[in-house]
Amino acid sequence: MSALSGWREKAAKAWPFEVLPATRWSAQTPSYQDANPALIRSALARAQRKPGGNWYVFAASSSIGAGAFGTTVAGRELVAWRGEDGGLLVAPRACPHLGADLAQAPVECGTLVCPWHGLRLGDRRHGTWKPLPAHDDEVLCWVRLDAAGGHPPTDVPPSMPRPGEPALSAVTRLEGVCEPDDVVSNRLDPWHGAWFHPYSFTQLKVLSAPPADDDLPEELDRFVVDVTFRLGRLGVPVIAEFTTPGPRTVTMRIVEGEGQGSVVETHATPLGPGRDGLPRTAVVEAVIAHSDRPHFGAGLVAAPLIRPLMRRAATKLWRDDLAYAERLFALRS
Repeated sequence: MSALSGWREKAAKAWPFEVLPATRWSAQTPSYQDANPALIRSALARAQRKPGGNWYVFAASSSIGAGAFGTTVAGRELVAWRGEDGGLLVAPRACPHLGADLAQAPVECGTLVCPWHGLRLGDRRHGTWKPLPAHDDEVLCWVRLDAAGGHPPTDVPPSMPRPGEPALSAVTRLEGVCEPDDVVSNRLDPWHGAWFHPYSFTQLKVLSAPPADDDLPEELDRFVVDVTFRLGRLGVPVIAEFTTPGPRTVTMRIVEGEGQGSVVETHATPLGPGRDGLPRTAVVEAVIAHSDRPHFGAGLVAAPLIRPLMRRAATKLWRDDLAYAERLFALRS
């Protein structure tokens, strides 16, 4: 290897960006012929059949702190809080005495104190009221609802391919008028990325996609995409794969390029009908970034400044994609 080529290789490792050529949005290669609706429907059907253990993501781990956290999952009102040991607890939101909203209850020594009459509720059953199976994976909080899920229950949620340390995570949550299937269908259509999100993606090419087959081996049930993440006139090219570890989850993992091993988990959680009777779905997306660069771990001291930027970027994408999902629901309805 010559000294010049060695310098170029070192420069490429130190500077992962490339300058993007100025191109018109409409000059991209159309992707509608490859984005076969039957293929997307088949991928969705396979995801729906995967065992989810009746687990639902409902919040970021960091959202459950010293106080009570109220939410709704699959039409069921829930309250989440931290026990005395810091563990996650989730239970019905209505107080078993007279139905007070326990999301407004103070938390003392790991127990909820009902604001109406002072009934203390913790990790033990009280009549028909009892905590539900819950899991905190240090990024996301899950609750198991067997009546809503309809699958054989499991002790923990489906395993997700996450990077090791050092890693930086940020979680975004948005709601839309649609069903979880519409959100999953959106993520199982990688062809729309550069067309619908030109501010974030460019030079997108789907290298491989699973066939429209209802019975497919797990190792073939994935989309592999060559894409460049856009930062203004700069780009970071990567190869990523999309998989469905559960019926309401799609993961994107970088398998080659800068940030190899980094993961984006998109979870679609049914909330129940709104006042208009239409279904609501929450998109809870976790971005878990990783890098083998020697200074990445030291740079995590700036995590409080970086996380809001990560959340802002994900929120912008999902505002668009929820419009896409809502459109799918409206057409189907």
